[in-house]
Amino acid sequence: MVNSAVASTISAALVGAALATAPPAVAATTLTVAADGSAQYRTVQAAVNAAPANSSTRTLITIKAGTYREVVRVPADKTAITLQGLGSTPAQTVIVFNNSASTHGTFNSASVFVDGRDFAATNLTISNDYAEKPGSEGNQAVALHLNADRAVFRNVRLLGDQDTFLVNENTRAYMADSYVEGTVDFIFGGGTMVFERTTVHEKRTTGGPITAASTPAARKYGLLFYRCTVTGATTDTTQLGRPWRPAGQVLFRESTLTATIRTSQPWIDMSENSWKKARFAEYRDTGPGAGTNANRPQLPDSQAADHTPQKYLAGSDGWNPR
Repeated sequence: MVNSAVASTISAALVGAALATAPPAVAATTLTVAADGSAQYRTVQAAVNAAPANSSTRTLITIKAGTYREVVRVPADKTAITLQGLGSTPAQTVIVFNNSASTHGTFNSASVFVDGRDFAATNLTISNDYAEKPGSEGNQAVALHLNADRAVFRNVRLLGDQDTFLVNENTRAYMADSYVEGTVDFIFGGGTMVFERTTVHEKRTTGGPITAASTPAARKYGLLFYRCTVTGATTDTTQLGRPWRPAGQVLFRESTLTATIRTSQPWIDMSENSWKKARFAEYRDTGPGAGTNANRPQLPDSQAADHTPQKYLAGSDGWNPR
């Protein structure tokens, strides 16, 4: 028999675990999706279409475990929407399609497009399973095109090859306890985003750059990887990033870098854009892929307080989704 003190501790732990994956606010409307016809809608897009427009209260869309092969668009007027997978893991609820840049252009190749502000996703996978040609680049196929302010992702997986995740310039977003994989520039764009306790995986055996930031020069914050883990298929092959635009801003802070990182040269040039002129840095990273040399700029201690998740996300409204 469990005594009352232990029971109280267990209860608190369970409540904490539930809150970690819960939608960010109480839903005023709940819509249900199941491909087998056992819910209100058979497709995720049908549920998004049915959500109230320009809502200031949250719409929760629950998605029964299964594979949903469709392109999903959350337009700008569909605000405060949460997509929540109902499987026991995010791998059990998958939104997937296979468009590519070769037929749609990079920006239009995504499986999921999000423009509506205050979007959230939890406990699901978003994937583009277009097959990259082995050993080549130029096969962009986006899984998630995010162009929304104040988006939150918890316990999600983003899967693809080149250009998996586009963080576009209207984006301010937070991702925690999640997983992102790809091959080349698979986290890219000009938006502001914090990744926390998230695994970032380079899956190509020849390695490649993780990020391709195009942060506008006038914008202070771009991509922050905070207490994340970087893994890869092979050793000494993966770069932290390259600048898609000259002033790209990326910081890997207090993260675990495994032996997949090319320690001698973790940042590289992109076209005419020099990594040395971009705003790239590391801060107190650990692991066999961490280190310091002339090619690995470190954030000074004096600037650390100005490069926290809260600073990146606050904006003018003080937003703090953590």
